[in-house]
Amino acid sequence: MARSSLHFSPQMNDNSAMSSRETVIEFVRKLPEEMPLAEIARKVELLAGIENAREQARRREGVPAEEARKLVDSWAAK
Repeated sequence: MARSSLHFSPQMNDNSAMSSRETVIEFVRKLPEEMPLAEIARKVELLAGIENAREQARRREGVPAEEARKLVDSWAAK
């Protein structure tokens, strides 16, 4: 199965942030009609993870960039 690349970047700032529901609805509208439900769920889960990481970064929490690079390198080596 060929994977399509989908770029989705909602405009999120403190003044006009979209609700989680609005973000998912807009995201799903941009997906191909024939995409299987399991693939849609995977993409929505990825979107949620990205938003969670953004929130952590805003709160200055999470993994520092250098540590994240080391983690990714270790995952890639497996």
